[in-house]
Amino acid sequence: MNHTESLTRYVGHFIDELVASGVDNIVISPGSRSTPLAMTAAEHTGMNHWIQLDERSAAFFALGMAKQQKKPVALVCTSGTAAANYYPAIIEAYYSRVPLVILTADRPHELRNVGAPQAIDQIHMYSHFVKWFQEVALPESSDKMLRYIRSIAARACHTASDGNQGPVHLNFPFREPLVPDFTLENVWGRRTKGFQTHIKGKRHLDPQNLAFLKQKIQSGKKGLIVCGPQWDGELPEQVTQLAKVLQLPILADPLSQIRAGEHEKDHVIESYDAILKSTKLRGKMKPDFIIRFGAMPVSKPYMLMLKENQDISHFVVEDFEGHREPTTSSTEFIYADGKALCKALAQESSDLFFDKEWLKFWQDSNRIAKATLLEDRGEEPVTEGHVFSELMELLPEQGTIYVGNSMPIRDLDTFMFTSPKSIRVLANRGVNGIDGLASSALGAAAHGEEVTLILGDLSFFHDLNGLLVAKQYGIRLRIIVINNQGGGIFSFLPQAQHPDHFEALFGTPLDIDFEKVVSMYGGAFSRVESWSHLREELLEIREGLSVIEVMTRRDENANWHRSKWKAVEEAIENEIDDL
Repeated sequence: MNHTESLTRYVGHFIDELVASGVDNIVISPGSRSTPLAMTAAEHTGMNHWIQLDERSAAFFALGMAKQQKKPVALVCTSGTAAANYYPAIIEAYYSRVPLVILTADRPHELRNVGAPQAIDQIHMYSHFVKWFQEVALPESSDKMLRYIRSIAARACHTASDGNQGPVHLNFPFREPLVPDFTLENVWGRRTKGFQTHIKGKRHLDPQNLAFLKQKIQSGKKGLIVCGPQWDGELPEQVTQLAKVLQLPILADPLSQIRAGEHEKDHVIESYDAILKSTKLRGKMKPDFIIRFGAMPVSKPYMLMLKENQDISHFVVEDFEGHREPTTSSTEFIYADGKALCKALAQESSDLFFDKEWLKFWQDSNRIAKATLLEDRGEEPVTEGHVFSELMELLPEQGTIYVGNSMPIRDLDTFMFTSPKSIRVLANRGVNGIDGLASSALGAAAHGEEVTLILGDLSFFHDLNGLLVAKQYGIRLRIIVINNQGGGIFSFLPQAQHPDHFEALFGTPLDIDFEKVVSMYGGAFSRVESWSHLREELLEIREGLSVIEVMTRRDENANWHRSKWKAVEEAIENEIDDL
């Protein structure tokens, strides 16, 4: 059997097994050495292929798609620095637990470390930021090697999806010629089901450990249930039912999927970040114990409360494994399925009675904070925070918000109030970077979902290359760019007190006309400076890419936020008598 036939069958069986294992989307960046993978993926009728020229944007596009679809997405690139451009998105995927299957083409072994062009050391190039790495064998078409390559594909998909999800990396050395021959018979093999399947169960606490947890929490009278960023759409119902049984407040991060949906929200405290900004209120709201689901919340004041009160009993629930507790608090990690734990604890806790005044205190404070935060909404000029409350009202059912880091995620935390709408909220909070956000949102919108991306002007600038796929595939995405001419979040940090170097090092104004960039990619553009204009644009339904630029000022924005936080503190102090 000649080289081309061996190559074709080997790669054909691999791609077919990816499809059999549930991977039906692959993002390809063009290159020569990756020809066998790219052409074979494009040829397979069960695989949707997406072309993105820029590898950095391609990887973030795949990441956003995997988040929205809740299953692995594959990536293909050629050898050399092309693979290095995947690195930022792979790191984000690792820490945010997103399943990706990375396929890098490589020179064969005889062309490594001998000065051959476009050849770098790709072995373990992503270090410990992938769950599994495998240098794949050179193509052969014996029955044994075709079974081998199927097992590699099946294992890669399973590893990416199993437990704490994440990226895996397969490195493919290919010799020339590189073009497959699809005129061969039976390129895909005779698959009837997946080559390797897996039967999985869920972790449960046994009765003894459940009783031990109950005993631990019943020693306190003031408890909190906290839910940080997580993507399980079934968890909110169980968490809110547990809170109802225990009569405890839930501090719900905007990425917890708890603030929006049909589940009960009487115990949901969405304004806790604004409340806890007050040192005095943090002291009054110290709990005896905390049960946390999901990652650490976005809120910095919540983290400060933990750091200031190391004696709080702290329980962190992880479905599989992990040590996501950055405050150095003494913590008891509970490794069990979160939904099952909520249900079991609720069934066993009908005889537990916590301080009802504690719950009422949080609920009253939340009501007052929300009313205060909404004051002056709709007055001129447009304020960054209220953009989010306007969007929540006008966003359609089943919509998705993809939010950028720095100030946008913090404003969402403050101004996203509970809603009966089914709205998903996504963000790249694994490492909190500002790169790749447009690409991630486009990936989330690629299958027709209603997605609105909100980000700052610096984040938008970082990923302008990513807009190309919107033009190529006609992806419908609405982007709201909050343009305050630079890094708005730095205005809240100590660096702002050093004006001699602040603008050059931290403010970094761009002074770019984004309208021309958006036009280059075939998108619609509007610049708004009034609430009426913003509402008109939010209600407008457009096909393809549309960008709404909201112009604000960094200095005014910082002062406005500080005045809001102060007003929340004063309103709660004035209205709650026993504070």
